[in-house]
Amino acid sequence: MDELKEQWLILISTPIYIIIIGLEILLSHLQHRKAYTVKDTAANIYLMLLNAGIDLGFRVVYMVILNYFYVHALITIQGAILYWFALLILEDFLYYWLHRFDHEIRLFWAVHVTHHSSQKFNFTVGFRSSVFQPLYRFLYFIPLALLGFRPVDILFIYAVTQIWGIFVHTELIHKMGWLEYFMVTPSHHRVHHGSNPKYLDKNMGMFLIIWDKLFGTFQPELPAESYQPITYGLTKNIENPGPLSIVFHEWKQIWTDMTQKNISFKARLQYLFGPPGWSHDGSRKTSRQMREAENREW
Repeated sequence: MDELKEQWLILISTPIYIIIIGLEILLSHLQHRKAYTVKDTAANIYLMLLNAGIDLGFRVVYMVILNYFYVHALITIQGAILYWFALLILEDFLYYWLHRFDHEIRLFWAVHVTHHSSQKFNFTVGFRSSVFQPLYRFLYFIPLALLGFRPVDILFIYAVTQIWGIFVHTELIHKMGWLEYFMVTPSHHRVHHGSNPKYLDKNMGMFLIIWDKLFGTFQPELPAESYQPITYGLTKNIENPGPLSIVFHEWKQIWTDMTQKNISFKARLQYLFGPPGWSHDGSRKTSRQMREAENREW
């Protein structure tokens, strides 16, 4: 029965993905928008396959760990409706913090940066995975197992919210009416993928935008006339995004930073656990410093 849930999701979502990607390519072509390139789409598929391979290979390990905590659960939730509703809300809440720490701690940013390295924004970018995230993502879901949620159900709800997370990677949908108030929408997620200073490290939610509004990371998409058009990608894009560099470029830079001569042990730790962009000599800027500099200019 548990395997059927995953098979059902794949069976339903795969043809939908094919249809919406096909429609987006067609509409982009008709509107003379360069939303897709063969190289970028191939990179998206490549990163998705790497992530899926690691996830499948490591699944036995993290399922055993999650099951251990489930066996020692502190409570049991009665009632199917309450069970699934609570799981959806709590899983999305924990994912918000996973995603936020992926942006704010350089060690994890080195993993997550692959998802942001595309200078395009289309449905296939939703598949552009953080390759090594399956090796630690389950740690954030341990509290769910302790609260009496079955590991297979945790994975199922995560997969469901991921489907929505893929659908919001598009420029074709402008606004979604009243859904903008509490759900992550394409407009919110375009902001998240922007490298403009005001948009950096904003809108971390996967399914619900309420966490960003509660914890100060929400930023609405601004009209082009009042700010600037969204620029997708990184603040410094990869010069030669080959199969290895696209995955390991940030790790290489971390090593270079940490092995500099004449810097303190504390500075070396900051290069690993501090925010992306931190530098001991101020030669680079964090996202907060970039926003502050932009605000002074405006």
